[in-house]
Amino acid sequence: MTATLPEGRFASLPGVRLFYRDSGGDGPPLVLLHANTGTSASWPDQFPAFAAAGFRVIAFDRRGWGQSLADPASGPQPGSVAEDLAALAEHLRLPEFHLLGVAGGGFAALDYAAWRQERLRSLVVAASTGSFAEPEMEQLSRNIAIPGFRELPETFREIGPSFRAEHPARVAAWHAAEQVARQPGATPLSPRTPNTFAKVSAIRTPVLAIAASADLLAPPALMRRWVRHLPQAEWLTIADAGHSVPMEQPEIFNTAVLTFLRKH
Repeated sequence: MTATLPEGRFASLPGVRLFYRDSGGDGPPLVLLHANTGTSASWPDQFPAFAAAGFRVIAFDRRGWGQSLADPASGPQPGSVAEDLAALAEHLRLPEFHLLGVAGGGFAALDYAAWRQERLRSLVVAASTGSFAEPEMEQLSRNIAIPGFRELPETFREIGPSFRAEHPARVAAWHAAEQVARQPGATPLSPRTPNTFAKVSAIRTPVLAIAASADLLAPPALMRRWVRHLPQAEWLTIADAGHSVPMEQPEIFNTAVLTFLRKH
């Protein structure tokens, strides 16, 4: 295990034996939701920085990813990330907490925030299309689609060219981790309810939306379309980073997140 990550443990929750990492401490909790290509081990640059800033940092493997095993005997399947987050927060007896979701984790973060916003101090969504069930978003996605893009290896789709050029060893490590992140046969998890503009417009929690200028999966133009429906959203674009912005530009990313969290 990477030295910068806390040891993991398991929580027996409805429908899942959930694997999570917890930095501990008495600081305000900050929960991290990983991308579709990641696990709770995707945050080696964030755990130490956020914990050193005084936060209790928590991340978990979504059901069917990493070490979190679906348990049909204890609850319905496939479940949702938002519901597993709610169960984990109850299990850990968390007070109001900050929530950060990147890419596919952003889908779940918005789903949870629209459902349980009274439990949140703030919300950060980075490099995420939001998985919106809106014709406008679907048309915009078609407008920016690159022929053959979906058939490219994940490293080309998810990691920006500058990082690939400068950090080949980390790209190789990312690729190896991505290959085993999702368990064979694991069912994709849908939101509790479809993400729509009307749904997120009811979120009154302060939100920071972070886009990455070289992100071909969730480019700034696409993110702006749904962010403008949030009542309290701050906007930041990080230059020279792709879809994996927390890994590619960790210092800028972490500073932006911490600056925002300290206000809430």
